[in-house]
Amino acid sequence: MKEYPILEFDPTRKAVLEPSEHVKKMDIPERCVICFFQDVIGDLVDTGKVAQVAESRSEMAIHPVYVLKDRPVALFHPGVGAPLAIGLLEETISRGCNKFIVCGGCGVLDKEIAVGHLIVPTSAVRDEGTSYHYQEPGREAEPHPAAVVAIRQILDAHKVPYLTGKTWTTDAFYRETPNKAAARKAEGCLTVEMEAASLFAAAAFRKVVLGQILYGGDAVIPGEWDGRGWHRRKSIREDLFWLAVEAVQKIQAD
Repeated sequence: MKEYPILEFDPTRKAVLEPSEHVKKMDIPERCVICFFQDVIGDLVDTGKVAQVAESRSEMAIHPVYVLKDRPVALFHPGVGAPLAIGLLEETISRGCNKFIVCGGCGVLDKEIAVGHLIVPTSAVRDEGTSYHYQEPGREAEPHPAAVVAIRQILDAHKVPYLTGKTWTTDAFYRETPNKAAARKAEGCLTVEMEAASLFAAAAFRKVVLGQILYGGDAVIPGEWDGRGWHRRKSIREDLFWLAVEAVQKIQAD
């Protein structure tokens, strides 16, 4: 027993509710893009570029799993927030996917990072809860190196400028206080979002490959928050999705 329950990590591999015992393995590509952009997914559905092959369910919705029709890549939306994202990741791993690239947006802690500029996280500060059920307590979680290599190869090949660095994962976007934002920036964080640390930790626990590409969105700057219209950058979101598709196909890992 610890003073704080969140620190009581249990490394036991099998849980009471084990996803592999409730979600059946199926014929699905091993490579998968986790896409936070519902507008992009909606366009793919409307234009007939994807076929639905499975679904997960929660109290809020049905969560479809798709496969691109022109290449062997699966696709799903992870919802918002680490618990749902990890639940859907767990079920997709149980179905048979084992290589993942995540594409999404983020807040930036430096207003000099332009809207739409790409960031490849190389670690995530664990200021959330879900990762502590997948890894020993620690300050940071990391993506799989093979995924980071694949992302960088694709971005370099397309001559897309990007930054690499640390992201800050937090559950509470209305509690990104000026002091915390300044402290995270001081320790090297470029961005803030809600899922990266949990995704990295869960993927490592399940021994699958996962990396992430973010694009700069709102500016989370003490005293001068600016939304910068980042949700309306449709072309950026579409381009980022297809870069993620290329990157997941590029992953070389056992």
